[in-house]
Amino acid sequence: MNSPFDQSHNHLAWHSSKWEKYRGTDIIPLWVADMDFAAPPALQAALAAHVEHGVFGYTRVPRNLPHVTVEYLQRHYDWAIDDASLVWLPGLVLGINLAVRAVCAEGDAYATFTPVYPPFLDAAKHQQRGLIALPLITMVNDAMDFRIDFVALESSLSANPQTRLLLICHPHNPVGKAWSADELRQLGAIAVRHDLIICSDEVHCDLILDAAQRHLPFALANPELAARTITLMGMGKTYNIAGLGVAFAVIEDATLREKFHAAMTHLVPDINAFGYTAMLAALTECEPWRQELLAYLRVNRDCVIATMQRLKIAVTRVEATYLAWLDCRHIPDAHRFFEQHGVGLSNGAPFGAAGFLRLNFACPRSVLNEALLRMEQSLAPI
Repeated sequence: MNSPFDQSHNHLAWHSSKWEKYRGTDIIPLWVADMDFAAPPALQAALAAHVEHGVFGYTRVPRNLPHVTVEYLQRHYDWAIDDASLVWLPGLVLGINLAVRAVCAEGDAYATFTPVYPPFLDAAKHQQRGLIALPLITMVNDAMDFRIDFVALESSLSANPQTRLLLICHPHNPVGKAWSADELRQLGAIAVRHDLIICSDEVHCDLILDAAQRHLPFALANPELAARTITLMGMGKTYNIAGLGVAFAVIEDATLREKFHAAMTHLVPDINAFGYTAMLAALTECEPWRQELLAYLRVNRDCVIATMQRLKIAVTRVEATYLAWLDCRHIPDAHRFFEQHGVGLSNGAPFGAAGFLRLNFACPRSVLNEALLRMEQSLAPI
């Protein structure tokens, strides 16, 4: 029986950023972290009911949304928080910049690990703050693996006492790593020793592909560090509603939350009415759809890994996200090379790793198979 995720859509009809980039070409877009799948039917129905109502004015946080969100965090992660800890945001990139702005004064710096989602690096110039970018350790056995260099982190923080914030991506985009409890606790211990605030971007937390694995929020792994933790979350990646602009931060400490709110003043717009509607539906009605999605993504992931192994391209075994990280340093100008052969991937340079590419496998299997075939054919003469 066909899966709903096999269905093709006309993405150009509503000007999808992912597809507009290559409009008028024969290039398959597998770049930006945006799925090609339709949102869950229950979520679509909630939005349709909102449209039928016909009034789309300024909208406050729905009265039941804080309770629903708290209940969701408890049910999925055994993470008990107070609804006063929630800060509503129209996007996660905004949350990253707000954390840097709120925690780091002029002359201060923040630390993060590369390769990483480019806004982690770009926040330094946007907020005019210092940046300590630490490469992850790369291990290549049967699959490429990435680990945190705790010795290098400790040494760098000691040499840069102006560092105030540790910005982590968990699960990590682009390497698809879900950090372990031990790794999170080691980071927590280092944060205490160097008096750091931690901001953990966990937007991919509901996309853990290994069925036996469960997401562990940084703040739950280090409950004694609640007073120094900002957790960023949202439904945009999991339910493919990034265009609706809805996310949230969990900041349990009132003083830190006040600083974050102060950084938002006169800069952050309200969440749009449809964003709230979509989020409520995602939190309450879409779990069966999410499980079907994860099953589909696992097969796509395995197809990508098998193909890359045949092509002698080192690739991560993706534990979470729908993003595969490819070591293409042996292919001259790899990003342009694959575009010329009909496949549009993300260039690794903005992530802090030139020569690598990121492949988004959240698409119908027919599209993925065609893209992988093109990659194989392009490398046949090499």
